[in-house]
Amino acid sequence: MKKFILLIFLSFSISKISFATRLLIPMDEDQKNHLKAYGISYWVLKKDLEVNWLLNYRGGSFMIMYNELIEKECKIRGVTYETISEGQVTEILTEVARPEVNMELVKLLKAPKIAVYSPKTKQPWDDAVTLVLTYAEIPYEVIYDDEVLDGKLSMYDWLHVHHEDFTGQYGKFYSNFSQAAWYQAEVRESEAMASKHGFNKVSELKLAVAKKIRDYVLGGGFMFAMCSATDTYDIALAADGLDICEQVFDGDPADWNANPKLDFSKSFAFKDYKLYFDPLTYEHSYIDAMQGTRPVSEENDVFSLFEFSAKWDMVPAMLNQNHTSTVKGFWGQTTAFRKPYIKSGVIILGDNKSLNEARYIHGTSGKGTWTFYGGHDPEDYQHQVGEPPTDLTLHPNSPGYRLILNNVLFPSAQKKKQKT
Repeated sequence: MKKFILLIFLSFSISKISFATRLLIPMDEDQKNHLKAYGISYWVLKKDLEVNWLLNYRGGSFMIMYNELIEKECKIRGVTYETISEGQVTEILTEVARPEVNMELVKLLKAPKIAVYSPKTKQPWDDAVTLVLTYAEIPYEVIYDDEVLDGKLSMYDWLHVHHEDFTGQYGKFYSNFSQAAWYQAEVRESEAMASKHGFNKVSELKLAVAKKIRDYVLGGGFMFAMCSATDTYDIALAADGLDICEQVFDGDPADWNANPKLDFSKSFAFKDYKLYFDPLTYEHSYIDAMQGTRPVSEENDVFSLFEFSAKWDMVPAMLNQNHTSTVKGFWGQTTAFRKPYIKSGVIILGDNKSLNEARYIHGTSGKGTWTFYGGHDPEDYQHQVGEPPTDLTLHPNSPGYRLILNNVLFPSAQKKKQKT
């Protein structure tokens, strides 16, 4: 009798392995932890295994060849998965391939090497990207001015730009925080870094770094930026050769006639804006939608994701994968981008039409791409200096954080579609 039971058990186990040919990681409402699901996909890629990203199928699900180690890792990390048979795989692929449905299969082939441009003294929770990478268990390396100026960007496939101020005006925090110890320490560290690399001003150092990042993108790199690293990056490039920093920032007066001299052809995303030179004015320019009165409350501050054709507009479709088309808004040093100042060739991925502002934009420059995402922390509406870090264990299904992780996997995608 015992032998009979053992034979049945072995038979069942073999049958399970035979029929469970793939692991499906659903990314719709059935997923218990969307953010860690991206970490599983990255973990699989690190083992030189392929991941199929099913665009618009159940929220942008992942499909992987069945492996007990992967199944175990999903259990450890609390990621929802389904074991599916070859017959089910065929049904899914047939559905995705139908020309009338807005779905597509993208092969992810390689785990991108990730760099985060950030001061070494910053903590992971100071930036939404490092926060979610840490939570999702996706490894990254922190680099800063030394590494960029030493030409080390080419070592990385994907670069996140920390919420930096590339204009050399320290986020224009002067009015409220010039006497704060952290602000004064940042000024000292930045001035020391500029001097180390032979620059007289921090603005000159940051412009040199911005140009290195531009060259990285033009050469085929993937750049992602949030908060003030979006508009100040573009402003720095457009203001090349101009002094837009007042005396409290760099020791001499700004050229208040610099606006008509801005060269928007040198930058990625924005055009036709004007700068604010007054150091007591928090905003850098007309770009940020927070300039002036923004008639929206926290309860109704949302933005909508565009639905792109997964078969024909694969890149924006990848960047917008989500289990909802509506995402909660959130503030930052730069919150959102006023549409009149966005260049015509830029792809708007997410916006608030009633406010005429874009939140999430993307573009191609040279052989590479860039993506700008407004706001500081998708789960902290009005983030204040000194507030405690967001606990992502409380937000494992955050749509706003999912957009960041879409960008992390984007460089892994096979450039040419192939049939499975």
